[in-house]
Amino acid sequence: MSLLLVVPIVATFHALCFFLDPILFPRLRHVEVRTPVFIVGHARSGTTLLHRLLSKDADRFSAFLLYELFFPSLLQKKAIRFFAACDRRYLGGALEKRVQAWEERKFGRTRHLHAMSLTEPEEDDGVLTYSCASGSWIVRLPYLGELDFYHVDSRPERDRRRLMRFYKECVRRQLYLNGPEKIHLSKNPLFCGRIASLIETFPDARIVVAFRNPYQTIPSLLKLMQVAWRMRNWGDAEMQDSLRILAEQSYHTYAYPLEALARHPQTPRAIVDYRNLVAEPKQTIERLYAELGFAATPEYQALLEAEQRSARRPETSKAYSLAEFGLREDEIRTRLADLFDRFRWDDDAQPAVAREES
Repeated sequence: MSLLLVVPIVATFHALCFFLDPILFPRLRHVEVRTPVFIVGHARSGTTLLHRLLSKDADRFSAFLLYELFFPSLLQKKAIRFFAACDRRYLGGALEKRVQAWEERKFGRTRHLHAMSLTEPEEDDGVLTYSCASGSWIVRLPYLGELDFYHVDSRPERDRRRLMRFYKECVRRQLYLNGPEKIHLSKNPLFCGRIASLIETFPDARIVVAFRNPYQTIPSLLKLMQVAWRMRNWGDAEMQDSLRILAEQSYHTYAYPLEALARHPQTPRAIVDYRNLVAEPKQTIERLYAELGFAATPEYQALLEAEQRSARRPETSKAYSLAEFGLREDEIRTRLADLFDRFRWDDDAQPAVAREES
């Protein structure tokens, strides 16, 4: 019913609002996307933690909040902010409290796997939901054999450019809202499959790739998807093929970003080790800024100092096993041998599992 009725109606509404945006906000035509930063990496590798740390540099970066992903038009975003201001001024935040209650019902059960909030930065692939081009559809439909939202770089040129053109228009509207002088900040593990498309669409892009031991990330991702599908009442038989395909895709997710970047040596990039990010967030972000050509303001440096004081060791309890999903350590080690040697993952003690970091 959602695909047959809801999606076409909402997509038509979005298209109408998109059409009105440059008419109602003529300055939108002059907004340019400059030096955007894209954080990629296998899911559960610390991309969310990295995204939220960088988002705290609010004077520099612009990012989509979760609720804004479902309202990609500038007109829609402006209207929501207007009604939210009226709610706080005239209703004492009554509507806001109802939304927060709904948020708790919606996300409360899965926050131990992936912390989510309508007013926190989130994966901006979500702006493609109602064009049926977002990877979020895989969370609802375990049909990875028939649906592929990941391998965008392998798509025909016309399809790839149409998708990326719409995505860029969504980014431009977000920049108009948050400040056209800011830098767009994006976090999407799914974007590992579209590094070349990102560089083609945004020639001055900066790419950040997060890495974490695959013994930890792969079973954690599979468990996350398994839980999401079971909450939608899909049976194990229906999920098995998708879990197998997702596990196989994980090898590409680890290897492809570095392969694609090697073909674009002019693209600024930074490689982030999850262990360093968790244990030494201040030093890790400072190194990242230096590699991307940014200078941290005194205000942001103070925020990083606070993060450093609360830094902790990576989680070491093992909650999800490789065997549960038919995975073997020796196969993973062989297929990702170069990365194991580069990051010395063999030196890790007990395989750890990401919970809140993703």
